[in-house]
Amino acid sequence: MILIDMNQCMISNLMMQVKTNNELDINLVRHMVLRSLKHYKKTFGEEYGQLVLCYDSKFYWRRELFPFYKQNRKKDRENSSHDWNQIFNCLNTIRDEIRENFPYVVMEIYGAEADDIISVLTNYMSKKDTAEKVLILSGDKDFLQLSKYSFVRQYNPIQKKYLTLENPKQFLMEHIIKGDRSDGIPNFLSDDDTFISGKRQKPISKKNLCRWIESNPESFCSKEQLKNYERNRKLIDLSCIPKEICNKIVEEFELLNRTVRRGVPINYFLEHKLSTLLSEMEDF
Repeated sequence: MILIDMNQCMISNLMMQVKTNNELDINLVRHMVLRSLKHYKKTFGEEYGQLVLCYDSKFYWRRELFPFYKQNRKKDRENSSHDWNQIFNCLNTIRDEIRENFPYVVMEIYGAEADDIISVLTNYMSKKDTAEKVLILSGDKDFLQLSKYSFVRQYNPIQKKYLTLENPKQFLMEHIIKGDRSDGIPNFLSDDDTFISGKRQKPISKKNLCRWIESNPESFCSKEQLKNYERNRKLIDLSCIPKEICNKIVEEFELLNRTVRRGVPINYFLEHKLSTLLSEMEDF
């Protein structure tokens, strides 16, 4: 199974076009997305099997748990010169077209992010009598914690390289301790609103970090710090996804896997004048 972090992969590609074109052309984006999917299937399909396209929901369960979650990204986009509403509308239109016309499982679950879908489906595969190989297509290092499974590999399609990790347990512990600035999660020494209010994080020395990742949090956290540590663990550790979200993901995957269209969308290629891809239909 090939699990694709669609927003992460497609936005990275799309940004290359936006840099060279003032106007966002949905026809060019559509061609880019489809050519990328064709490439992924042709390159990795024989070894890893079906493509599963994983999308973020508009609502995140993590934001309900932590109101500041990814709020810094919202602020950055508001200050950006790019029209993010146009970008997401474009990608969402293409997502819906793929769901309707292509032989791929398209996963979007209310309350879940692509991270949740990828993690839950990886865990789902681990429970099979014989686990199938799983390839995660994303540059997001959060997925490296899933390298605890021997049947999982991660490939960054933008940098065109595999991501590897020797010690997933230590990686996760360090990530929880240090937080994740890109998602608006401060380190465990700092307040919830650190990034939104413009505060500086309390520093963590390399010496302490090396000591703490080998220890239980109860041994180095005060009561308040332990609360912050648990805040970070619930937001970062992919084993902390709520059970109801996990159940929704598995149920939707099993349903879609039984009902997904299996034909080749000839009419779709003709309607959208995708002549260069029409001659390569057998690769989709």
